[in-house]
Amino acid sequence: MGATFIFCADPLRPRHTDRHFADEARAAGGPGRTVALIDHDALVAGDATAAVARVPEGSGAAWYRGWMLTAGQYGALRQALAARGVTLLTTPERYRRAHELPGWYDVFAPVTPRSVWLPASPLVPPARPALVRAVASLGGGPGIVKDYVKSRKHEWDEACFVPDLTDARRLASVVARFVELRDDALVGGVVVRAFEHFRAGLGEARLWWVDGDPVLLTAHPDSPGLRPEPDTDAVRPLVAALGCRFVTTDLALREDGEWRVVEVGDGQVSDLPRDVSAEPLFHRLAQAG
Repeated sequence: MGATFIFCADPLRPRHTDRHFADEARAAGGPGRTVALIDHDALVAGDATAAVARVPEGSGAAWYRGWMLTAGQYGALRQALAARGVTLLTTPERYRRAHELPGWYDVFAPVTPRSVWLPASPLVPPARPALVRAVASLGGGPGIVKDYVKSRKHEWDEACFVPDLTDARRLASVVARFVELRDDALVGGVVVRAFEHFRAGLGEARLWWVDGDPVLLTAHPDSPGLRPEPDTDAVRPLVAALGCRFVTTDLALREDGEWRVVEVGDGQVSDLPRDVSAEPLFHRLAQAG
């Protein structure tokens, strides 16, 4: 069954796939399948037409697999591809819904840490009174700070973890440092999530879903040597309710034995560990296309 898979080109060798996705591109190729390349740098720079210039015209239904894009960049990509007779199977609205926490949170609220968020602009953190009001519903206890897509967990103490959310000074300090480090990459605003304790040494599982079905189970890129096997009974109907065709869910086992959804993502931009065969995933995506 046919489908087009669009990858990012190597910035130094534009006729070749970016090395990070080279194995995936090989797995995506096959009878009836087309692999095409876009210029990610041109897309991010605002020239979507130039970015898709190497995509064959009339390639039909397509999936993107590449570097993370903002919702605006993804929308520009879809529009530029449409002008060449290529249709990304995930709409910009569905991309944003799976990619940004405010889009998926209400659906997954029963199985994910409690969260609140405030819109914010790059380098402009929310005012302390607004933060205090926002986190009041979370109660006391620890929390973590992120934006609609990413955290700075590698700067855990200074830009991610808040030991007590009732400590307004500490909360504001962590948020300010987080916004500073994210710089112009800040997406949407600031999210504060209640901190939950997960079982140490188990890692996170990343489940890849296509049209509501779990297709592939991998380790999380941050814990490549660990691949727990989660119970998905509570998650499957929520993935269906989200209504997005190609998504990932990252799951971790809480200390009380309950599997929790740590993150949801659009499958087109979720990282796939390199030690995993991608063929089953691309086979299913080709069928779905």
